[in-house]
Amino acid sequence: MKIYNINTIILSKRKCSFLFTIILFALFQMSVVSCSDFVEVEPPKNTLVSQTVFEDASTVESALANLYEMLRGQGIGTYSLSADMGIYSDELDYFLADPNDLSIYIHNILPINESVSKYWVNAYRVIYSANAIVEGVESSEGLTSVEKSEFMGQALFVRAYVHSILVGIYGDIPYITTTDYRINNSVARLPGHEVYYHIITDLMMAVDMLGTTDATGEKVIPNRHVANALLSRIYLYTGNWEQANATATQLIDAFILEPELEKVFLKGSRETIWQLMPEGVDRKNAPEANLFVILAIPGQQYALTETLLKAFEEGDLRREEWVGSFTSNDGATTLQFPYKYKATLSETESLEYSIVFRLAEQYLIRAEARAHMGNLTGARQDLDTIRQRAGLDGTSAMDKETLLEAIQAERFTELFAENGHRWFDLKRSGKAGEVLSTIKPNWKPTHVVWPIPENELEINPNLRPQNEGY
Repeated sequence: MKIYNINTIILSKRKCSFLFTIILFALFQMSVVSCSDFVEVEPPKNTLVSQTVFEDASTVESALANLYEMLRGQGIGTYSLSADMGIYSDELDYFLADPNDLSIYIHNILPINESVSKYWVNAYRVIYSANAIVEGVESSEGLTSVEKSEFMGQALFVRAYVHSILVGIYGDIPYITTTDYRINNSVARLPGHEVYYHIITDLMMAVDMLGTTDATGEKVIPNRHVANALLSRIYLYTGNWEQANATATQLIDAFILEPELEKVFLKGSRETIWQLMPEGVDRKNAPEANLFVILAIPGQQYALTETLLKAFEEGDLRREEWVGSFTSNDGATTLQFPYKYKATLSETESLEYSIVFRLAEQYLIRAEARAHMGNLTGARQDLDTIRQRAGLDGTSAMDKETLLEAIQAERFTELFAENGHRWFDLKRSGKAGEVLSTIKPNWKPTHVVWPIPENELEINPNLRPQNEGY
């Protein structure tokens, strides 16, 4: 396969934002990621990705596969969110001395922090690649209308999903919908509510374009259900209770809650809506087990906080099944760790993939939406569905306020160490300060968002002002 000349683009690096240059490189990667993935073609020189890539369904599928690989392993994957948002909130303690991770844990983040840049740059790299697929597929003359709809729906979903992570971390952000460098190099940030509007718009289009099946049978290709799973979450975050209730109901009617806790995080779990297949031939299982399971003390990286451990009610089977324990050789130290994922990367058989959306969240979304709508009976029923699987009695909460508190408590123990749920819940509920000010000595109210990377602000003034407090 021919590698295209991008020297003229690289030369402009000092004049363009780092965001722009890195996403250009991402698009270039799409064109050369694997010669076996693309048809042997000879596009014009000085072209990053020839339109011929989008004239054949198999090459578009390869481009989308590369998109999901970028989601898995380039700094915005499920394990990164679970770890970084876990130590930023009250889920995980951190024990190593990496300055970037330590600053997240103690709430001393600076705009020059590498993790701050990691999420920003890698996220926009994925978004840019998704936009390239949208534009290429839209103008393709070789794809059928069905293929176009399927491919564009997947790309629009990815664009919405990654923006939803960014707005949750940074607050006001740009919403990028083009590969035009002239626009992207001078893009400005949008208020959070406008970002959510664009996310919802993209997801509604994706729902209309996508079917309800996954050709792989492994729930790794986004379909209509996956788009709806994110849509119901965004409706919840934006206070659209009626739509959150209706969208979650569609998923509850379409999937089955896995009755056995020990099977929830296996790759064949019945309640999984979307999961990411581990990257690489030698990596057969999700990286979460290797990240969180403690095998030696000292040497551990993370452990569950006392705050989380105390949140489990007596008799909660999740405490038994999803929390592991390790004691040092001298018997002096015992730590608990997330044990939802148990299969290490060295396993010879593929047992676990990284789950992004699962049905339990949809029950809790609907419970919260129903409580806000005044349907307290329905809210209790949904909450109790999750509690009963965990071996607990039905909730004792009867009025709206106590029921909402009970739902948030249930989200803590059901969704811990998963994709940053706890942090995003604390942020959207306005309780981050109440909870974290007592356990994070450096806590400030402005910490509900991270700073915008300093190098981006220096090169693109339209991204200013910096988030307050940084």
